[in-house]
Amino acid sequence: MKLICPECKNEVGLSSYPNLAENHVIECNFCGITLMVKKIENDIVEAEVVDEGK
Repeated sequence: MKLICPECKNEVGLSSYPNLAENHVIECNFCGITLMVKKIENDIVEAEVVDEGK
Protein backbone atom coordinates (compact mmCIF):
# COMPACT_ATOMS: atom_id res chain seq x y z
CA MET A 1 0.00 0.00 0.00
CA LYS A 2 1.11 3.54 -0.68
CA LEU A 3 0.25 6.80 1.04
CA ILE A 4 1.65 10.22 0.15
CA CYS A 5 1.42 12.68 3.05
CA PRO A 6 -0.88 15.57 2.07
CA GLU A 7 1.28 17.93 4.15
CA CYS A 8 4.91 17.17 3.27
CA LYS A 9 4.36 15.12 0.07
CA ASN A 10 6.65 12.28 1.24
CA GLU A 11 5.65 8.63 1.14
CA VAL A 12 4.47 7.51 4.58
CA GLY A 13 5.91 4.23 5.85
CA LEU A 14 2.95 1.92 6.38
CA SER A 15 4.90 -1.19 7.44
CA SER A 16 4.08 -0.56 11.12
CA TYR A 17 0.35 -0.67 10.29
CA PRO A 18 -0.23 -4.25 9.09
CA ASN A 19 -4.03 -4.11 9.52
CA LEU A 20 -4.59 -0.67 8.04
CA ALA A 21 -8.24 0.15 7.40
CA GLU A 22 -10.46 3.17 6.89
CA ASN A 23 -10.69 5.53 9.90
CA HIS A 24 -7.34 4.39 11.31
CA VAL A 25 -5.21 7.22 12.64
CA ILE A 26 -1.56 7.15 11.57
CA GLU A 27 1.41 9.49 11.81
CA CYS A 28 3.67 10.67 9.00
CA ASN A 29 7.19 9.49 9.78
CA PHE A 30 8.64 12.58 8.03
CA CYS A 31 6.72 15.60 9.32
CA GLY A 32 4.94 14.08 12.36
CA ILE A 33 1.47 15.14 11.26
CA THR A 34 -1.47 12.96 12.31
CA LEU A 35 -3.56 11.54 9.48
CA MET A 36 -6.83 9.63 9.31
CA VAL A 37 -7.26 7.05 6.57
CA LYS A 38 -10.26 7.97 4.45
CA LYS A 39 -10.09 5.48 1.59
CA ILE A 40 -8.05 2.47 0.48
CA GLU A 41 -8.45 1.61 -3.18
CA ASN A 42 -6.12 -0.40 -5.45
CA ASP A 43 -3.36 -0.27 -2.78
CA ILE A 44 -3.50 3.55 -2.78
CA VAL A 45 -4.33 5.03 0.61
CA GLU A 46 -6.01 8.42 0.90
CA ALA A 47 -5.82 10.25 4.21
CA GLU A 48 -6.71 13.64 5.64
CA VAL A 49 -4.97 15.74 8.27
CA VAL A 50 -6.51 15.48 11.75
CA ASP A 51 -3.73 17.15 13.78
CA GLU A 52 -0.92 19.47 12.71
CA GLY A 53 1.64 17.38 14.62
CA LYS A 54 4.91 18.39 16.19
